[in-house]
Amino acid sequence: MGRALRTVGRWLRSLPRPHTLRARLTAGLVVLLAVSCAAVGVAAVVELDGFLTGRLDQQLTEVGTQFPASLEHKGQTLTDHDADDRERGDTRRQAPHTFGARLVKGIVTNSGVVPADKDDTTTDLKVPLTARDRRELAEVPVGGTARTIYLSSLGKYRVLAAKGRDGDVMITGLPLESVEAAVHRLETVAAIVFGAALLITGFAGALWVRWSLRPLSRVAATATRVSELPLASGEVALPPRAPESDPRSEVGQVAGAFNRMLGHVEDALTHRHASEERLRSFAADASHELRTPVASIRGHAELALLHPDPVPPKVTRALERIEAESARMGVMVDEMLLLARLDAGRPLERRPVDLTRLVLDAVADARAAGTDHRWALQLPEEPVTVTGDAHRLQQVLANLLANARLHTPVGTKVTVTVETRGGATGATYLTVHDDGPGVPAEVQPGVFERFTRADRRRAEGRGGGAGLGLSIVAAVTEAHGGSVGLESRPGSTTFTVRLPAG
Repeated sequence: MGRALRTVGRWLRSLPRPHTLRARLTAGLVVLLAVSCAAVGVAAVVELDGFLTGRLDQQLTEVGTQFPASLEHKGQTLTDHDADDRERGDTRRQAPHTFGARLVKGIVTNSGVVPADKDDTTTDLKVPLTARDRRELAEVPVGGTARTIYLSSLGKYRVLAAKGRDGDVMITGLPLESVEAAVHRLETVAAIVFGAALLITGFAGALWVRWSLRPLSRVAATATRVSELPLASGEVALPPRAPESDPRSEVGQVAGAFNRMLGHVEDALTHRHASEERLRSFAADASHELRTPVASIRGHAELALLHPDPVPPKVTRALERIEAESARMGVMVDEMLLLARLDAGRPLERRPVDLTRLVLDAVADARAAGTDHRWALQLPEEPVTVTGDAHRLQQVLANLLANARLHTPVGTKVTVTVETRGGATGATYLTVHDDGPGVPAEVQPGVFERFTRADRRRAEGRGGGAGLGLSIVAAVTEAHGGSVGLESRPGSTTFTVRLPAG
């Protein structure tokens, strides 16, 4: 029994498990009904088997030992103590297939069975018994309750043993075939009825569970739409709330809690967007306002340096630093103003741009500024044209080349490549590769964020900007509908700009 239960357990664990809540509830309903049907079926079969077997035992008690007693005197003259048998008539006139046997000291001396046609006098009543049959008959308790045995030539029989008048044992038996047939018929009917009930219940249960979980499905659909929204920046319009159902149900409580959560998220996104707008406005206004004083400071420093009267060397040095820092600050202000305008969604020019000509000019400028680097070009035979803002794309090239020049040591080779993939409906790829020491791994995840600067620069003794160059590259590329990526390891660093084909 334990082994059978373990086998059933392993079989159940091997079955595929449903993933959705609807499938699990339906499967659980069907399994519970199947267990209930199995319990009812087993109870009915066991009860019917016990009832019919009890009726058979009752018949055995009523029949008594008439048939086996008649076998004792077959072919002999009746003695005085057999007169009662003669008075009762022919003791062989029993129910068809009734079995009888006589045992003396545990040995079967006579056995027989009533034929199906009781009027048939030609049929031999003797039953062939094997050694196993004889052992089973000898083991039947005398005066006890009826028991079931299997006879090789007859099948299963319910037998009852009683003492004879000569000290022998009389065994009477009735076949279990009718009982087994009735039990098997009940099993077949129960299997058909319960199987049909399971199919109908499974289908109806699936419809009922589907109807009951409709509010939860709407919540899931709303959550899916929310998960697909870009919530990182910009103004976000959340989808309509999930329809609420009865708040007394678990599904209704989930829908209500989800809608309240969406309300809080929407409020937070609204406040975040308002804060971003104020910050962008401040950055744009501040950058715009700083351009004039920075230019004025730079102009006064240049004017002071042009004064014809002798100026102390320290003053000259201070004026030169003021001029240099004001120029650097002017570039930073321009970059901040550009980023603020891009964040605000200011439209760029959309004209055909010869990207090949821009690359040639940008590399020529970089070669003039970085004579200690080696510069290489890999361009297609035909000019590559994209749609966009030529000035901003030139700024992307200039920033990438300046990044490679400033952050790599002397002698580094920088290669600029332009190629188109996918034909007219594909994309244009601009890559800037260098064989320098690489971008530190801890800096790579945020390399395109604003004011990102490596703690240890890829070149020693070189100044750096404010950390806005690569963020401008990313912002301008995204404004053109493209993307930018970085792959870097010691000895190989590649910035890849993807732009829609023009």
